[in-house]
Amino acid sequence: MPELRGNALLGTVTVLTSMGFLLIGFDNGLMGGLVNGPAFNNTFDNPDSTMVSLIVAIYEVGCFIGSVITAFVGESFGRRRTIEGGVVVMIIGALLQATAYSRAHIIVARIVTGIGMGVINSTVPVLQAEFAPKATRGLFVCMQLSTLNFGICMVYWIDYAFSPITDSYAWRVPVILQCIFLIPMLVILKIIPETPRWLVAHDQPEMALEVLKRLKGNSMDEDSIQQMHEDIVRTVAMEASIGAGSWKDLLKNDRIQSQRRFLIACGIQIFQQLGGINAIIYYSNTLFESSIGFDKHMSALMSGFLQTWFFVASFIPWYLIDRIGRRPLLLSMISVMAAVMAVQAALIYQVQFNTSIAHASGIAAAAMLFIFQGAFTIGFQATVWVYPSEILPLRLRQRGSSVSTAANWICNYLVVQITPPAITNIGWRTYIIFAVLNAVWVPIIYMFFPETKGLELEDVDRLFVGNDSASDVLYQAPKSHAVQSESRAASASQSV
Repeated sequence: MPELRGNALLGTVTVLTSMGFLLIGFDNGLMGGLVNGPAFNNTFDNPDSTMVSLIVAIYEVGCFIGSVITAFVGESFGRRRTIEGGVVVMIIGALLQATAYSRAHIIVARIVTGIGMGVINSTVPVLQAEFAPKATRGLFVCMQLSTLNFGICMVYWIDYAFSPITDSYAWRVPVILQCIFLIPMLVILKIIPETPRWLVAHDQPEMALEVLKRLKGNSMDEDSIQQMHEDIVRTVAMEASIGAGSWKDLLKNDRIQSQRRFLIACGIQIFQQLGGINAIIYYSNTLFESSIGFDKHMSALMSGFLQTWFFVASFIPWYLIDRIGRRPLLLSMISVMAAVMAVQAALIYQVQFNTSIAHASGIAAAAMLFIFQGAFTIGFQATVWVYPSEILPLRLRQRGSSVSTAANWICNYLVVQITPPAITNIGWRTYIIFAVLNAVWVPIIYMFFPETKGLELEDVDRLFVGNDSASDVLYQAPKSHAVQSESRAASASQSV
């Protein structure tokens, strides 16, 4: 098979990473439409709300474990091999889930599936960021997020189609269907190269230059490709000169502000989860039924419409993220999310206490869920998966991205675990918690999160160092590293 080059290579990488994101959406939405169905409840002996929360949320614990594992081994294994390992583990987990007959079995199976997803989820954003052009890097991530939302939308309608069936295949078939996407990922991983930035960081600059030529040969001249290669080599040498790369360097206040950048990467992941989005994605059926008062059939139908809207709205940031930038989208849309949750609390209060406007309030509350998910996908979701990979230094990118993803999943677990008991015990007040949290994120992002639109990943170091001293840091590394960088570039040039 001939080597993929140019747009064909970039497109194939994007298909791979998009399927990785589709699986996130598929598994996030999978249980939301199953746990209230007769088939699932018959198989697992009618679990109560606490057990349902455990079965659903334990998947996030697996994702957390997978992200932590990736933080330790992902950088040494490389992007391709790490993703491949995650895919194999997910296939095993899907088979275990689909054959479950007891609560213990399904819990263990969901942990295994989660471990695989945590590995994939920690790595595919890094792979895409290191292949994508700077001018459209945000667009490529938005494409992936549209596939994530398509996964949620698709699985909700699959669950809805099986909801009247009482035999256990009504939930087993949706669970095993994720293998349709996992197996092609294994094939694609065999035909794409490792990322140029990882190759340079692991003493393979000549191979990195060859990959750059395959990727950029149709759009850039030889000198420009050589200059990009030298810039990557210099950045790796500079980061090595200050020791950026070990675990302790994640929290080091060095010249490129590694600690601040790591905290930003973790912060944005934590903020999106504590804002309440997965309380809606995982439990939209429950919210429509318990909070708003719809019957089971209407709740399932409205959940399908809600996730379809989530998918449609995800196309809006395609045209905004690389034009307007990350910060304006975050600040404006999180403000909308805070306002919507405050209004939602007031509306659910009317429904819960059956006031004279309870019916109208229920309709308005349903509309608020649509507005909230639209604002989330335009602002938060469009940014949260590209930003950590952009903001982190190259030698810390895999570790930092994995830890930030682990923070995402453990906060996801927290939200998914507490939502059913919160809806049962404190009702409308649950939405006040999310309103306050979203309001708190706005000033933090305004003060501490910089804009990364249009920057090469190597240029982000200059952004944090500051314009005055950037050239000193990037181009006056210790002599041994500078000489090493120049010799690598020269040898790569001679090998062409």
